Amino acid sequence: MGIATVSDMNFDYVIVGAGSAGCVLADRLSADGKTRVLVLEYGGSDRSVFIQMPSALSIPMNMPKYNWFYHTEPEPHLGGRQMHTPRGKVLGGSSSINGLVYVRGNPQDFERWAAEGATGWRYADVLPYFKRAETRAEGGDAYRGDRGPLGTRYGTVANPLHAAWLAAAEQAGYARTPDINGARQEGFGRMDMTVANGRRASTANAYLRPAMRRPNLAVVTHAMATRVLFEGKRAVGVEFRRGDRLQTARAAREVIVAGGPINSPQLLKLSGLGPAAELAELGIPVVHDLPGVGENLQDHLEFYFQVACREPVSLYPSVKPLGKLRVGLRWLLFKDGLGATNHFETCGFIRSRPGIEYPDIQYHFLPLAVAYDGSTLAKEHGYQAHVGPMRSKSRGWVRLRSRDPFEKPRILFNYLSQPEDWIEMRACVRLTREILAQSAFDRYRGREIQPGADVVDDAPIDEFIRSKVESAYHPSCSCKMGAASDRTAVVDPQTRVHGIEGLRVVDSSIMPSITTGNLNAPTIMIAEKAADHILGRGMLSPSDAPFHRATHWRDAQR
Repeated sequence: MGIATVSDMNFDYVIVGAGSAGCVLADRLSADGKTRVLVLEYGGSDRSVFIQMPSALSIPMNMPKYNWFYHTEPEPHLGGRQMHTPRGKVLGGSSSINGLVYVRGNPQDFERWAAEGATGWRYADVLPYFKRAETRAEGGDAYRGDRGPLGTRYGTVANPLHAAWLAAAEQAGYARTPDINGARQEGFGRMDMTVANGRRASTANAYLRPAMRRPNLAVVTHAMATRVLFEGKRAVGVEFRRGDRLQTARAAREVIVAGGPINSPQLLKLSGLGPAAELAELGIPVVHDLPGVGENLQDHLEFYFQVACREPVSLYPSVKPLGKLRVGLRWLLFKDGLGATNHFETCGFIRSRPGIEYPDIQYHFLPLAVAYDGSTLAKEHGYQAHVGPMRSKSRGWVRLRSRDPFEKPRILFNYLSQPEDWIEMRACVRLTREILAQSAFDRYRGREIQPGADVVDDAPIDEFIRSKVESAYHPSCSCKMGAASDRTAVVDPQTRVHGIEGLRVVDSSIMPSITTGNLNAPTIMIAEKAADHILGRGMLSPSDAPFHRATHWRDAQR
């Protein structure tokens, strides 16, 4: 897998980025065995036990070998904190370093997309592509796939704290849902993970590696795309650097940018597509003035609501050195046990207050009190709920620092810049505390580690949020999809860049607005659907499966 295997630099399609979307496209576009496809990826191999072992998820995220290690500009509403923005720099992209959580989003997200100008992306339109991607260990139905490349499954939910969490939610008046990725997202239930046969089901494992057996697919690693090449307003190839050599790959049909929500707008701008004033400031010749490139950036924030556990039932022993050794050995030998799960096995989706039409708060429950990225060690038995709002009103941007493609771009999410965001965050604290105070947790509940029992009023809650909130690592929407009449839209509903021929963007950056949940599943769906647009096929037939709508949302929170 390298440049030496590619004797001819002329292809039908050149894909930039072997991430969550790029791997899907590599497979689907090369499936006929004839269409010549090149994938350029700056990262390297994903053959690492730390990537493949699900419970080791925090390790590759902290390795510069696999993570771009982006950081934001000082965030003005978070006391000037510079927030870590991890992005995968490896085959599989962020699907190789993420938390392996499989959440499609709420059906009403996609109804909203269509209203925002993404014609043809209603829930009925996208559900068949979610199904096409998936093989669910528990079987398929009207909502779930059973013949796709991507393996998903439930965890064993063996830890008793998961049962306490689900029971407490019911005691607090919330519904149980049989499938958060099915007809009803709202409520509490089991959480799917992208794990197959005990290993991480990244898009590199699910899509790219099988496709690489085809002679018409070439994958070049350690290749940094420096700009898209144009003849007039048609994209004709990609310039890239590999080691000290600058090379060119030609695309007879199309160039597809699949670098993700940070790298895709960066590459477009370096290529002369973006806000004309920003490009002119850096001396970049303007190929096409596209004001929306790098704008509309969105993310999810979350914090960890942590409680000490009075009974020794949490995962604490397994994160001690001897415990890690036991878990790792069992996984290496049998691909099962605690090493074969991400431990996010139960979850919840609720509405923050009356007047909210569908869930705007998400929970991941974890039977351990520890930082998600492994930056702090567990110190005692405990459990935590990761909680955060889903549809922040805040908007940020990705902008070039210089014309150097190797210089990281400037990133600002402008987190919590809107008053409504603070209302939702305070609700997260109070509603979570209410759930964890239910009798189902009586036997386990120790002291409140974080935020702390004295953090009750708005001012201390706001201070806690300002200092402790973290990114959920869901950047998106920086090259949004929309109608040609929308000056802020970057691509049309077929993923074609407005005003340019032969160029598409396919990744989470084209979401018009962020979905309700983790982003890997909808990003894979976007690529599945985009593949049919690119190949000029008809779309899969729309689904007629119904979905849940809360009936009393105007006057009730639950």
